[in-house]
Parts: sequence; C-alpha cells; structure tokens
Amino acid sequence: METRDIRTETPITACDVCGRTLLTGEVEQVYLDGGARRSVCELCIARASGAGWIREGTVAPDEGRNGVADHHGSLFGRLRGWWEAQPRPPVGSPPDAPGDSAAETTGRAPSERRTRPRRRSRPEPPRRGDRGAAREPRHVRAVPTSAGHKIAVAIEIFNRSEHQRAAAGVARSLGPPAVSVRPAAVRPSLVNVVLAWELCWYRYAIDLADAAPSVRLDAQGYELSELAAEERQANALYDERGVLSVPA
Repeated sequence: METRDIRTETPITACDVCGRTLLTGEVEQVYLDGGARRSVCELCIARASGAGWIREGTVAPDEGRNGVADHHGSLFGRLRGWWEAQPRPPVGSPPDAPGDSAAETTGRAPSERRTRPRRRSRPEPPRRGDRGAAREPRHVRAVPTSAGHKIAVAIEIFNRSEHQRAAAGVARSLGPPAVSVRPAAVRPSLVNVVLAWELCWYRYAIDLADAAPSVRLDAQGYELSELAAEERQANALYDERGVLSVPA
C-alpha cells in the first residue's frame, strides 16, 4: 500500500506597514493607498489610518477617488440654473437708474429722499465680573501620583482600546504574552504597556495627562533583547479573553 503526502498550501501574507508575515489565525485587513491595495495586520491599523490609507469598503459610493465627496459640480450647476432663471432686460434698453424702484414705491423723487446715517453700535466693554467668561476653558486631567494607581488607570484605558482586540488576535496564535506596565521615567504622566512573545513584542504608550487619554503604538520588534531589563519582567496578568489586570 503506497503512502501519499498530503500538503496544504497556505498563502503567505505580509503586512505592508511593519513587514511582518501574518501568522495562522490572524485576519488580514485590506486598505487602499491611492489606487493600490495594501495588506495590514491588526496591530498596524492605527498606523495605516494615520498614513491616510482608507479601509477597503468604507468609501461611500458618491465619493471620489480620494474619499472626498464631489459637491463642487452640483453647487456650480445650481448657481448656473439660478443665474439663467433671472429675468433679463430687453436688448438696447438703458439700465435702471439706482433709486428708481424705491422712488416708485414711496412716491418721491430720488432727490427728495432723505437718508439718515446709520449709527454704529460700539462694543460694550467687558465687565469686571465677566473677565473670566471670555477665556477659553482649560481641559486639565488630574494625573495619579502613585505608580500603582497609574498602572491601574493605564490598564483600564488599554482594555477599552482597539489595540487590546488586535493583541488578542495575536495571542490566539502565539499564546498569552508577558505583560509589563510601568510609568516612564522621562515623563511622570506617561505609562508604557509592553506585550512580549518569544517571536515579537509591542510597546504601547498612554499619556494620562491628556484630556481624553488614548493608546498609541510606540514601538515593536522581533527580539526580546531589544527591550530593557525591566520591560522583560512581567508585572500584570493576561487572561484568556485578552484582558489585562493587576495581580491581587
């Protein structure tokens, strides 16, 4: 009895942003860069959007190639139709003198009309009690003082971001990562979240001083030796749902 080798051919797809080959189970995101189609992994969605790439299928039918609706032609057509609909004086007739129409309605000659100069209203100076109302409101966010409180707030913000879902997709193929969440030494309000696998790592930055703190991809790599020693030491948990938490 002869044995036969059964081989399955799996297409190899690489991300056009970071150049990494997509692993089994990762979902390829297709973006449009002008007229070219680009493959983007789930971890580089934010970078592709920041570069001006448009996700395939999100451009409305009435938009142009650059994703901007073409309203100039329709506006010009409406103005042209309005101009053509205006009445025109017969050819050869002198134009109406200014003030004739007003003279017919009032019964006075143009020379008999008296015009009063309009008084310009002076702007009222601000009152003493209203000085604060003219200033724009400042959006200041209180930054936690303790390192433990900063880590807890940063983990909560990361779990609500789209990067958490992208990292969960990678974890389905590579397993749970080692998670390091630590405030940055260069800026007290900045917290770094590092997810490290044996084959790759990703560093995310969260600035707690922003009015609406968000998560951004700060750096990525493929060698754990590129990370600092403290970033390779896990101090947070990663569960099967891909949610980060602080050890009890």
